Amino acid sequence: MRVRVVLSNSAGVPLYQQIKDQVGAAILAGELPEGEALPSVRALARDLRISIITTTRAYAELAAEGFIATVPGKGAFVLPLDSELVREQLLRQVEEGLQAAIDAARRAGLQRDDLVLILDGLIAAEVTA
Repeated sequence: MRVRVVLSNSAGVPLYQQIKDQVGAAILAGELPEGEALPSVRALARDLRISIITTTRAYAELAAEGFIATVPGKGAFVLPLDSELVREQLLRQVEEGLQAAIDAARRAGLQRDDLVLILDGLIAAEVTA
């Protein structure tokens, strides 16, 4: 695997989720191409100094979301990207970003209309760029 997974115990995100997110992002970005073999769950657990249960869960979730396939006795491999999967993942990223923006706006005391103006301004700036 050509992607380095970096884990943080202080991130407030479960370790399996950090692995899943980083490997999934690498697949979406094309850093891990179709057919690429991933490290075994044991090897990844050893390299990251975490439980095999953690890596197993990360791989299981990646498989459930259509990113990888696990072949008994052979390992885990990157599946071809499905356009619907890519769209779904990108929409999820947009939703997460917007939720973070809404949370920050609430902390700043902004109202819905303020957010709409900011978003409209950002979109207008993007169109003219």
